[in-house]
Amino acid sequence: MVAGTSRADSALPVVVTTGEPAGIGPELTLMLAARGLLPPNTVAIGDPQMLRQRAIALGLDVTVVECSVGECPSGDNALPVWSVALNAPTSPGVLNPANADYVLATLAMAVDACQRGLAAAMVTAPLHKGVIIDGGHPGFTGHTEWLRDACGVDDVVMMLATDAALHAASPSWQGSGDLRVALVTTHLPLRNVADAITFERVTRISRLLEADLHCQFGIAKPRIAVCGLNPHAGEDGHLGHEELDIIIPALDALRAEGRDILGPLPADTLFTPRHLAGVDAVLAMYHDQGLAVLKYAGFGQAANITLGLPLVRTSVDHGTALDLAGKGVADPGSLKVAIALARRLATQRLSATV
Repeated sequence: MVAGTSRADSALPVVVTTGEPAGIGPELTLMLAARGLLPPNTVAIGDPQMLRQRAIALGLDVTVVECSVGECPSGDNALPVWSVALNAPTSPGVLNPANADYVLATLAMAVDACQRGLAAAMVTAPLHKGVIIDGGHPGFTGHTEWLRDACGVDDVVMMLATDAALHAASPSWQGSGDLRVALVTTHLPLRNVADAITFERVTRISRLLEADLHCQFGIAKPRIAVCGLNPHAGEDGHLGHEELDIIIPALDALRAEGRDILGPLPADTLFTPRHLAGVDAVLAMYHDQGLAVLKYAGFGQAANITLGLPLVRTSVDHGTALDLAGKGVADPGSLKVAIALARRLATQRLSATV
């Protein structure tokens, strides 16, 4: 698979991978279809028979329509599906590593469709990293890194945003969690984070973040607030030297390029209305530093966006929720947000390139 350029067009479908088949991903898509909340021109990628069985088990009035790649028939309560067959039978809540290749095959189909101009954007339901690893892919660390490699790019940026922030060109903090948070490092053990914070990485990720805030969100000159790594942003070297040796020089270099960069700021006070006023995104140094705050502010109504790809990809803000799978009680709100955002970003991306 080679990197390509996604073509965004209102006539092209947004494709939604159904994720780990034992998790809530399949039923979230079915729920949206059953409630008439699936936007027009949206197609799922997964096993049609599994989706039909899950709909029957949950009592959902959904017509699963298997169709060829590139097609997206419409109809009341219809769920168009591009077919990928399961490797092994599945039951809600019961993981089976034999289906690791199935999950990756749905991702590969989505990427290929975007690159070939058959889809406007892709949305991913949650997968289970342990299943992928146990299923024969020991180097797998997550969607974000897999998409980076599949698309042949050097770096990508994981950014999550709450629903209100997704609708505005610039978030207006009102204490309710209107927030965009991007990450310098993603799925790393905490012990490895400090070694991964380098001058080159901070500058590359900051540039990618700024570029896609402009290209995909339509922000003319993004303002980015950057967290320090250590408590109190290192407190002048008394609580660590990463700020003095790496982060401050990197941010100074970015400011010298004319970029609107604030920080490094202590993470425990950055996420307050005073510091967030006029800020378009926060750049956190590691996963839980930024995402714990965002998910507290808007969990279930936020979306994950991968920046730096030659295509548009969004995802839900939660995991597989195996304890909820098959019970019909999972909240499809984040998937609804992610699908709507994918369409909007694809449209904005196209307008920025013409």
